[in-house]
Amino acid sequence: MITEIWPIIIQFLFGLGFAALILTAAHIIRPKRRKPADSHPETFECGIPFSGDARGMFNIQFYIVAMLFILFDIEAVFLYPWAVSFLKFKAIGSAGFVLVEMFVFLIILLLGYFYIIRKGALDWEDPE
Repeated sequence: MITEIWPIIIQFLFGLGFAALILTAAHIIRPKRRKPADSHPETFECGIPFSGDARGMFNIQFYIVAMLFILFDIEAVFLYPWAVSFLKFKAIGSAGFVLVEMFVFLIILLLGYFYIIRKGALDWEDPE
């Protein structure tokens, strides 16, 4: 029993040691804090003057498009393992069933895509 747990303990200790090493190296390498100059808030990095608050509000459309991108990206990534394993299904004689199931999946995906287009989730026009 104890011999089976040693690899887990070693990996856990290696992970902790690596994290400690990276944090220590970052602490040593980082630039030291200096007293801010009087003109510190006047410019941003690269000498570009800042304007407004950095915590500005984003349009909700940005988040909706980001979530839809993640959703469709994950569904598109699902196609790769299916394509790789399709030959195995063909070898055992169930390629027709698997192909029909993939078409059902793609039809559901297209219905969802047409739904979000119809709802206007991808329109970037200002509502005002």
